[in-house]
Amino acid sequence: MEVQETKRLKHYNNKQKILLVGEGDFSFSLSLARAFGSATNLIATSLDSQAELERNYKNGKANVEELERLGCNVVFGVNVHSMTTKPNLGCSATHDRVIFNFPHAGFDYGREHEIKTIMRHQELVRGFMKSARLLVKDEDKGGEIHVVHKTEYPFSEWKLKTLGEKEGLELVSEIEFCLNHYPGYSNKRGSRGYNDSSFPVGKSSTFIFKKQFFY
Repeated sequence: MEVQETKRLKHYNNKQKILLVGEGDFSFSLSLARAFGSATNLIATSLDSQAELERNYKNGKANVEELERLGCNVVFGVNVHSMTTKPNLGCSATHDRVIFNFPHAGFDYGREHEIKTIMRHQELVRGFMKSARLLVKDEDKGGEIHVVHKTEYPFSEWKLKTLGEKEGLELVSEIEFCLNHYPGYSNKRGSRGYNDSSFPVGKSSTFIFKKQFFY
């Protein structure tokens, strides 16, 4: 029996079952797939419908088609608050990694430093964490939840570590995030008519959470 070669890109490899949430034009998923030479271990999801993806992102359709050729399961219309009800995301607690890059509740709630805006963002992140906790493997089986997030004010006021604790997750590591580590990845605003525009990442980190054993 031929042993599969392990192919890696930063924290991820082709032997992990990876669920990606909140993809914009699916360029992050595609960056992983190209590095692995396959996407059979990936489930990539977006809140957008397929029609919205094609309307909002110039490379969206081509990225999804390439992902699917590489064996990725692409799922549209996935809301982080209710994603555990989606049967095509796999059974509970089967994913090695669940990833949400730059979560953002949108630009309709005020300025980023305002408390009401921060609370809307926190609500989104907590909803994701609550769902992801049910979909990721237990700590003793190596399951991790990754949130990529800006670390400077006002984004630091989201208090990801505290949000995780409230959802039974322990922050075990915080690692500097660099866009150039993921060839082809183009982060997207995804809202207010500027969906396909990128934004300055600035100082950002990958926040790595594991399930708390006693919760």
